[in-house]
Amino acid sequence: MGSTGVLQVLLFATITAVATGLGAIPFLFVKSMTRRWLGVSNSIASGLMLAASFGLVYEGVRYGVLQTVAGALLGLAAIVLAHHLIEDHGGAVAFSEMGAFDARKALLIVGVMTAHSFTEGVGVGVSFGGGEALGLFITVAIAVHNIPEGLAISLVLVPRGVGPIKAGLWSIFSSLPQPIMAVPAFLFVATFKPLLPYGLGFAAGAMIWMVFSELMPDALEETSHNLVAVVTTLSIIAMVAFQVLIR
Repeated sequence: MGSTGVLQVLLFATITAVATGLGAIPFLFVKSMTRRWLGVSNSIASGLMLAASFGLVYEGVRYGVLQTVAGALLGLAAIVLAHHLIEDHGGAVAFSEMGAFDARKALLIVGVMTAHSFTEGVGVGVSFGGGEALGLFITVAIAVHNIPEGLAISLVLVPRGVGPIKAGLWSIFSSLPQPIMAVPAFLFVATFKPLLPYGLGFAAGAMIWMVFSELMPDALEETSHNLVAVVTTLSIIAMVAFQVLIR
C-alpha cells in the first residue's frame, strides 16, 4: 500500500464525488418551475432516497444485522437532533436564494446526503484493500449510483430557487467525504471494515426520516395524493432496477 496506491484511491474516490454533480445537468434545460412541478420533484426525490435507503440496509445486513439496525437508530436520532438545531439556528445563510423555511429543508437534505457519503467513501477504500479489480468495480458502481443521488439533491434545491450550476456544486460538496474517507479506509482496512454496517444503517435511518418528515409532506401539499403515489412508486422501481443493473 505505497504512495501510488494511496493516490490511486484518492483519484478514483474524487471521481465518484464529481459524478454526483452530473445529477444537476437536466436542470440546465428546465426553464420554469411551477408549484405542481415542486410537488412532483419532491415525489421523485422521495422515491430515489427511499430506494437508496433500502439498498443501504440490504448491503448493511450482509455485514451484520444488529450493527445495521443500531446504525439506523443512531441515524434517526442524529437527524432528529440536527433538525431541531437547524430549526433553532436557521439555514438561510447557506442558501441565500431561498426563504428561511426552504433553506432549512435544503440544508437538511444536503446534510443527510453528506453523512451518507462518509459510508460510501469507506466502501471505496475498503474495496481497494481487497485488490485493484474489486476497487475499480466498486468505484464505478458508486460513481454511477451517485448521479441519481445528485439528481435527488437538485430536485430539492432547483425548484426552491438555487441555480442548476450551484445545485451541481452542492451535490459534489455532499460527496466530498468520499475521497476524504477512502484513503484512511484503504490504509486501515481491518479497522474500518467492521464499521461499515453501522455507517450504512446510519445513512439509511437519516434518509428515511428525511423522506417522511420533509419531502413527502411537501409533495402532498403541492399536488394530488394520487400523483405523488404514482411518481414515488415509479421512482422507487426505477432506482431499485438501476441499483441491480450496476451490481
